[in-house]
Amino acid sequence: MTGTSTIEAPGEVPSSTRPPSVGKHPPRPDPTTWPQTLADRAEVDQHLADVTMRVNSGESARRTMRAGASLLLDWLATQQGASWQERWVASGVETAGRRWTDKVAGELLPNDWTAPRRRALLVSGMRLLLVGQVLRPGYRWLLEYRAKILLQDARALIDPTGFARLAKHGQATRPDNPDDLRNALNRITFIVLCKGGTIADVTVGDCLELDDAQRVYQRSGPYNRPLFYSLLAETGVFPVGAPPSLRAARSAGQRSVPEIVDRFRLQSAEIRGLLVAYLSERAPELDHGSLLHLAHSLCGLFWRDLEQHHPGIDSIALEPTAASAWKQRLRHLPATKGRRTGERRSTRAVLIQVRAFYLDIARWAAEDPTRWSRWAAPCPIKASECSLQKENKQRKARMDQRTRARLPVLPALVRTAEEQLRLTRELLATATSMPGGATFAVDGQALRRLDNRSARVFVTDLATGKRRDLTFEEERAFWSWASIEVLRHTGIRIEELSELNHHSFVAYKLPTTGEVVPMLQIAPSKTDTERLLLVDPELGDVLAAVINRVRNGRATVPLVAVYDYHERISNPPAPVLFQRRRGPTPQQLAPETIRRFIHHTLTVSGLTDVTGAPLTYTPHDFRRLFATDALRSGLPPHIAAKILGHIDVGTTLGYAAIYPEDVIAHHRDFIARRRALRPAEEYRTLTTEEWDKFLHHFELRKVALGACTRDFGTPCVHEHSCVRCPLLRPDPDQKPRLLEIRDNLKARIAEAEHYGWLGETAGLQASLTAAEQKLDTMRQLADRHPTTHLGMPDFRAAVGRATAATEPGVS
Repeated sequence: MTGTSTIEAPGEVPSSTRPPSVGKHPPRPDPTTWPQTLADRAEVDQHLADVTMRVNSGESARRTMRAGASLLLDWLATQQGASWQERWVASGVETAGRRWTDKVAGELLPNDWTAPRRRALLVSGMRLLLVGQVLRPGYRWLLEYRAKILLQDARALIDPTGFARLAKHGQATRPDNPDDLRNALNRITFIVLCKGGTIADVTVGDCLELDDAQRVYQRSGPYNRPLFYSLLAETGVFPVGAPPSLRAARSAGQRSVPEIVDRFRLQSAEIRGLLVAYLSERAPELDHGSLLHLAHSLCGLFWRDLEQHHPGIDSIALEPTAASAWKQRLRHLPATKGRRTGERRSTRAVLIQVRAFYLDIARWAAEDPTRWSRWAAPCPIKASECSLQKENKQRKARMDQRTRARLPVLPALVRTAEEQLRLTRELLATATSMPGGATFAVDGQALRRLDNRSARVFVTDLATGKRRDLTFEEERAFWSWASIEVLRHTGIRIEELSELNHHSFVAYKLPTTGEVVPMLQIAPSKTDTERLLLVDPELGDVLAAVINRVRNGRATVPLVAVYDYHERISNPPAPVLFQRRRGPTPQQLAPETIRRFIHHTLTVSGLTDVTGAPLTYTPHDFRRLFATDALRSGLPPHIAAKILGHIDVGTTLGYAAIYPEDVIAHHRDFIARRRALRPAEEYRTLTTEEWDKFLHHFELRKVALGACTRDFGTPCVHEHSCVRCPLLRPDPDQKPRLLEIRDNLKARIAEAEHYGWLGETAGLQASLTAAEQKLDTMRQLADRHPTTHLGMPDFRAAVGRATAATEPGVS
């Protein structure tokens, strides 16, 4: 490998120098020329005359429009530019905001005209120029124009078929939101008026550009914005693979490896190329979140820190003093105002990643020396420095202590969540029934209903004077209660909770009784393995309440775009259960929102730890509580591991916090069970007959085809039919004998079939199948290692001497 040209493509532009929208969702460029704006005055007059006849207004309004448009064209003719659009931009009127009419009227109209008369004439004239596509102002000017009739005329004249299709789809999918649908159509009209073309020409970048303009220039609620994007996405305007929602379009998504590395602004181009190559090799085996974490360790905590303290460094072959100083700095978090903020808990994890970086390069150098050999260098981190044994013990102790502190108070948290849900529902129901300005009291809280046209219910708390959103409070209480219940009953991860959907319910029919058991299918998350959980009645009630809420009287659960927080991508829309309406569109409940709702319930509960500080619960705490409670209740660890989705049973045992009283109780139970199974009379000295019987059992284990592995004291359940017995360990040296038995079975089966002995045929066929299996086992044993005969041990002589010494009269 020479330079960076063998690591990354030549001409790679660092992401820090690119415009944010390049390569992602760029908007269409603002148009500069089109037929209407390039036409001369006579052609424009004729075109506007045709447009005037089609606008939805009376004759008097049409005359006003023509007069206003003529005055504006006369004024624009005095400006610089080769087209009407260029003259409009050169005039500077577009940046004047809502006072544009004052600036134009001062040059065109008599001073004795009143301001409303001036504005009415110019606004009517501009309306005709806009629907006639002579001018295309920017979003700021259009958002401040605020003429509803302009938008209606534009939809009727520019693309009536496209807008009719959007309106029909919106009415079919969102019949209870006519105002929101009208606002969404208005926003799409803004795009068409500004960019030109039809609805089919609108791009994802156009929607983002309009949304940016709305955020800056319009004081409207953010929840009403995404609907216009949803209408375009659902009707197939965007190409396949486009983000399913405006939120997904705004998210950063997956970054390329060069973009990830360039975020750290490394000085050495050589090392930057090396890190890009290394992370590119590792990327296929990691999810995107893990890739970002690895890049943070290698590029930020490792190399960026070295560049800051050793300017000009360009080799990973570190001097011992530099490596030692870096390890010392890594142990501490960055200083704040001259003070250390504490020890870094992830120090050893970072050391492991850096050591793996060096060892991977050394291994790859042997496989591909042309590319990697120049970077092979001694690893500055010893294996002993990466030992996690002590940290694992400390983390286990901390987690066990968290579990012991939170498991006893879990019922109190559940009661608080239920009480909050009941109270907020009572508050919301009472306030909804009250007229604006009415005062009422619920549970000792004096409130006054605010008169607003919003669908949300606002009140003023008379005790504090603050405004409260009761709709949001009820929503927060419900989702906090639902999250706590589902987490504590299932032990699923937070990302699995947010991705539960209506299709997760599976009906399983028991093969023995035919009973239908409801199961919950957990989508792959951390270990990429699906699993099924039993839905008990209490959990079923919670999930039923969730489904009833999100359906809200509909026949189906609304589809919501699901965002994968590990891969940083948006999955296709799905009937997600944990969703809430944000204005006219439902959105998936983000894990951070769920954490915030649970934290509020904890704050209300007033629970504290042993130091008196407020007690905190993380969603993963409920997973540990579930594992601990399940194992304490007697659930086998391997079953608990299957429920939790753990590959290793040891991980499940690490989740469980063992209490001292549990250890004592379980040990006592073990002693009691052992004494019950082994009566007291069996704890005596064995007689000669009993010992001989024990030895005789092992002598009888030798059979013609191998060795019988059944336990002592157990009968031969197959009545010495060793070919069928699964406890037979076949001897590869007896393969010819087993082949002879197999051939004999085939002959007997043919004879039984000839005479119609169906029962005999079935029994012989079972024996033949077992013989074939034993032959396969013999082949596997022979291939695995050669057979070594050690002989059959004989303890009779030794036993005889031992027992003879105890007989009377024997010395």
